[in-house]
Amino acid sequence: MNPAEVRQALDRLSMFGIKLGLDQTAVLFERSGAPLDLNYLHIAGTNGKGSVGAMLEAALRHCGFRTGFYSSPHLIDVRERFRVNGKSVDEATLARAFSKVDAAAETMRKEGASPTFFEVTTAMAALIFQEAETDFVIWETGMGGRLDATSVVNPLANIITNIAMDHEHFLGGTLREIAGEKAGILRQGVPLFTGFLAPEAKEVIAARAAELHCPMAGPDPEATGEKAIYRSDKQGLYQSFFYGGREIRLHLAGAMQRRNFRTAVPVLRYLAEKFDFSLEKALDGICEARWPGRCQLVNERLTVDGGHNPDGAAALVQAMQEAHPGQKFAVVFAGFKDKDVAENLRLLAPLAGHWYFTPIESDRPSHTPENLANMAKDAGSAAPYSGAENSKEATALALAGNLPVLAAGSLYLVGEVLREYAPETVFDL
Repeated sequence: MNPAEVRQALDRLSMFGIKLGLDQTAVLFERSGAPLDLNYLHIAGTNGKGSVGAMLEAALRHCGFRTGFYSSPHLIDVRERFRVNGKSVDEATLARAFSKVDAAAETMRKEGASPTFFEVTTAMAALIFQEAETDFVIWETGMGGRLDATSVVNPLANIITNIAMDHEHFLGGTLREIAGEKAGILRQGVPLFTGFLAPEAKEVIAARAAELHCPMAGPDPEATGEKAIYRSDKQGLYQSFFYGGREIRLHLAGAMQRRNFRTAVPVLRYLAEKFDFSLEKALDGICEARWPGRCQLVNERLTVDGGHNPDGAAALVQAMQEAHPGQKFAVVFAGFKDKDVAENLRLLAPLAGHWYFTPIESDRPSHTPENLANMAKDAGSAAPYSGAENSKEATALALAGNLPVLAAGSLYLVGEVLREYAPETVFDL
C-alpha cells in the first residue's frame, strides 16, 4: 500500500467509533503476531500522560536505550502515534505494520467483528516496536484504562498520572468512578507509580493496588519550589529549578510539568535499579524532553496548547502566568460541544486581551464563534472578541495585532495551527 492508501484505510475505520473492551484487541494481537510482552511502561491518567511519557522516553534514550512511544491523538499525521527513539516512524514502517494488522482484521470482519481505528493502531504499535527491537516502550492509554485497547499487554510497570473530570459519558461522573476505570490498567504484582491524586481517587486506586499486590509509590516528595526561573536557549523557553541539589531544566512550562517530573522520577529510580543504569544520567536526559502541542512556543509571537478540559486549562493558565507574569494574550480558541467549554473559557479569561473564536474542521460538532462569545461573556470576560470561519483566519487575525498569541482549547485546534505554522515540530521529540 502507498501512504495515501494506508491513511484512507485507517480513516475508514473511524466509522466504527469507540468500543471499549479488550476481546477484539486480544484477537487482533494474536492473529497479527503483535507482542504482549515487550517492556511496556503503561501510562493512564486524565492529563499528563504524554508529558510524563516524554520525560521517561527522553531519560531512557539519553541512557542509551532504544525507545518506543505510542501516544494519541496525533496532531497532524498518524505517524506521530508511533515513535522510535523519539522520531515518528517512516511511511514504509507504517505500511508494513498496517498490512499485517489489516490482514488479521479482515479475518475478523469475515466473522462479524469490526476492529476500530484505535484497536488497529494499538496492534500496529506493538509490531512496530518489536521490529525496531526497542528496550522500553512508553505505552499511553487512549481513554480510561480497564477497557482501553492498550490494556491487553503485560506491562513492566504502570503509571497513573492524575484523575480529573473528562470523558464522563464513557468513564463515569465522579472522580471515584473515573479512578476505578483508570485503575483497570493494574496487573497482579506489577509496580504502580502515581502522580498527585485527589484523596477520593487515591483511595480507589490504592484499594485496587492492594487487592492485586501491586507495590505502589506516589510522586517524589521533595518539593521543587513554588516558582521556577524561566530562560531561553537555542531550543526555546525552558524552566529551571532545583531538585536534590541539582539544577533541572524542562523545556515544558508550568508547575504541572514540575509535578509531572516528580511523577517520572520514582519510575526512573525503579528502572535504574532493575536494569542497572545511572539515575543521574537519566535525570540529565529529561532536559531533552519535548511534547508537541503542550504549552509549545512555536515562535516568539505564537504559543499553542491543547488543554481540552478544565484541569488542563487551569494548568495552562498557571504556566503562562508563571512564565509571562502580567501578560495578556490574543487567545485563539475553539472547543467541541461534548467538552466543558464554558469552564475552560472561565479559566482562560484572565489571560485574554482579545478572543478570536473559530470552529474546528471536524465531523465532530464544535461550537460556533457566536456560541463561544456568549459563553465567554457569561463567564465574566470583558475582553473584546472576533469571529473567524476557520483557525487559519483566526490565527492570522490574532497575529496581525500587537498581543502575543495563544491558541488553546483543543488538541484538534492545535493540530490545525501547527499544520499551518510549524508542521515539522510534531514529528521529532
